[in-house]
Amino acid sequence: MDTFVRDKLNQWNLSEFMEIFKEEEVDKNRLFCLEDEDIDKLIPKVGPRARFKERLKQLKCQQQNEEETNSSEILFSTSDIGKRKFDLQEESRAEKPAVKRQRASIQFSEAVILNDVKAIMEHVYEKLHNRESTELNEFLKTKIRDLEVDKRAVVGVFGKTGSGKTSLINSVIGVNKLLPSGDVDACTSVMIKVEANVNNSTYEAEIEFIPKDEWEDELGTVDRFLEQDGEQEKQDDDDDDDDDNDGYHDLVEKLSALYGEEWKEKSSEQLMDIRYFREIPEFLNSTKKILICESATELSAKILKYTKQGGDGGIKRWYWPLVKCVTVKVPKNNFLQHVTLVDLPGNGDRNKSRDSMWKGIVGNCSAVWIVSEINRAASDKESWEVLKRASSLLGNGGECRHIHFICTKSDVIGDLHDHSAANVQAFILKRNIKAKEAVSKELNKLTKIKNYFSDECFKVFTVSSAEFLKRKHLNPENTEIPELQDFLQNLNDCHSETLNYVSGAQGILSLIQGASVREATGINKVVCEDLESNLDCQLDAMRNVMREIYTNFGKCLDEGVEISKRSCEKILKSFLYNARKSGSCQYNILKGVVRNGGIHKPKKGKEINFNVKLTSFLSQSIDEEFRKTFPNEGNHGPFNGVINKFSLDTEKLKQKYKDAELHLVFLKTEEEKLKTKLCKRIRDRKKMIYIILTKTVEETMAECYKRAAQFHGKNTLQNIKEKIQKHVHNFKNSMFEKAKDVMLEQLLKLMVEILGLLEKNMMESIELSLQSEDNSIPDVSTELSMVQKHWNELNSCMDA
Repeated sequence: MDTFVRDKLNQWNLSEFMEIFKEEEVDKNRLFCLEDEDIDKLIPKVGPRARFKERLKQLKCQQQNEEETNSSEILFSTSDIGKRKFDLQEESRAEKPAVKRQRASIQFSEAVILNDVKAIMEHVYEKLHNRESTELNEFLKTKIRDLEVDKRAVVGVFGKTGSGKTSLINSVIGVNKLLPSGDVDACTSVMIKVEANVNNSTYEAEIEFIPKDEWEDELGTVDRFLEQDGEQEKQDDDDDDDDDNDGYHDLVEKLSALYGEEWKEKSSEQLMDIRYFREIPEFLNSTKKILICESATELSAKILKYTKQGGDGGIKRWYWPLVKCVTVKVPKNNFLQHVTLVDLPGNGDRNKSRDSMWKGIVGNCSAVWIVSEINRAASDKESWEVLKRASSLLGNGGECRHIHFICTKSDVIGDLHDHSAANVQAFILKRNIKAKEAVSKELNKLTKIKNYFSDECFKVFTVSSAEFLKRKHLNPENTEIPELQDFLQNLNDCHSETLNYVSGAQGILSLIQGASVREATGINKVVCEDLESNLDCQLDAMRNVMREIYTNFGKCLDEGVEISKRSCEKILKSFLYNARKSGSCQYNILKGVVRNGGIHKPKKGKEINFNVKLTSFLSQSIDEEFRKTFPNEGNHGPFNGVINKFSLDTEKLKQKYKDAELHLVFLKTEEEKLKTKLCKRIRDRKKMIYIILTKTVEETMAECYKRAAQFHGKNTLQNIKEKIQKHVHNFKNSMFEKAKDVMLEQLLKLMVEILGLLEKNMMESIELSLQSEDNSIPDVSTELSMVQKHWNELNSCMDA
């Protein structure tokens, strides 16, 4: 063992393993070659082993970045010899790469700073751990453990097969042929997440499978479909609506993809034989499959069988029916450090796990891109339907702040008399303007969707992935790909984990240092009194705002309940007795509804949710007030607004009480951390509050669905209709009242929780930081100085 390894083990608080590293002769070179089994042998305990693996990953990443930086420096210093030969035009071309190098340098600096500050805080934690266990000591250790990083921003990308969605994503992230683009018959069947690989320079894919028992359930439905087919009431022999066989055809497609023709001769138990899963033992073990490749092209070929439905006949066994999600990690990408791009199917999934994940991702989207070909963008019904279907999940039920309608293939020009570069460019740019006007006009017609979002949320782009790569007729700016890249970069910068972590660390170290050097004086008591007085005033202001919110919600919901009761008959008639649907089609829809808790999912087209239909008037009554109260845009609205305004006025108190400055610095950072945490909590809880109306009605209808699903044989369709009708008539007076009460109860619970957390956390921080007499607190002046230096460094990087 050499000095390098010894120093690293000390820095990583793993000095107790020095002896075994020495015995096994682990030096600097061998450290970087350690495999997982080697590490397991060196460090038997799970906790220290996990810490070692994480630190070794970071060290490898740091070394690699340093090597790349050194290579760049050598390259640039060599080219300096002939730099006088470059003309002004070439210097102008070099300007963009220079900006990219600067951004890469900032990202590298951030990574180094974050690792350094984390190491400092681990060292401080150990210092506290080795001291006497007191209330303040435990409080500080908890604060260090709770230093959080911000969650990733999610950008959902919708677009049908052939729309240019895959090419768009590949162009935007700057990696050609990363995501596989199938032929006309192939379509993406699973969700694909794209993130940056921050650990090394390889292309990686994490494949997450659906639970094994869910696949066993799907195999068990084959007999049920065959039985259902025999008892259908064929009231219309000429019915050409494919919806009635969708479920069966969907299952056959999955079985054929995975088993070929073998499934037709096998039982469901035989189809779970291990030989069908030799290539994916992770599916049987409920773990993720990891693929690692040196190039994007290699990874693209490997993930094809896990993501695409149809297409390449050379693949014998397709695994997409078993896949829940694929996460692709791209090296050396600046704007996906804190952003995830998600290639999404347009309509959820029949599979429970995939559908739940789809709804969760859509609800977590900060932005969505709706992708359609430019020549039919304004008239593309499928794209508009996707937006309509997802609007409530994105709006009141989500956190979406940006909806971008992206018209692709703007370079496809067809027949043109004059093919000169100038004429082609003029034609493309003119058509781009017309396309934006046409799409904007269609957007303005969607009044229901605009109830969820402000006009600033919507933006139309006209892009050409091919021109961005070839630059035949358009410069990069006119392809609008750079504008989308800038959008992602800005979104990424807003979610920097380094800023949050370093700020929190500085506040904690300020308190520790203040507690270690202070002398007992009466000034702390006076400061406490001022802070507690400020806290009481702020909490009273919040209570007043919350009372008003609660009252407004109650009024809107009261109106909604009355309208819902009066409209029940109309809803039942249009749903149960739809003259436009044949008997067999109605049978399959209603059978699907009662078997799946009120929801029927056709393979194509809109999901049919009877629970949503029943609560439609109740939801509409609260939509506008809900959006005003919980807007997705920034810190606006009564809830987020009053939290954003919350302040103990520590800046003014710092001027008044110089001796308590370090403690007040800590309280200011705690205040900001708590406000951020509460805004996140409100953002997550408001999604649950919004869907509670439908969920409550679904629970009231559950027994009805269960009993209706048991009908078989003759008159099944009529029996289901009568059962639903009778149940709704019996419960309509209580069902909507209960939904209203549950929503108000959840709203009140959130308000009480927010006020309670603010009061408890801030009072605890005030009392422990200013009133505790504790001689066990260590001196951290050196650590504080280092973190303050990093904080200044970070701010100068951000301002650059």
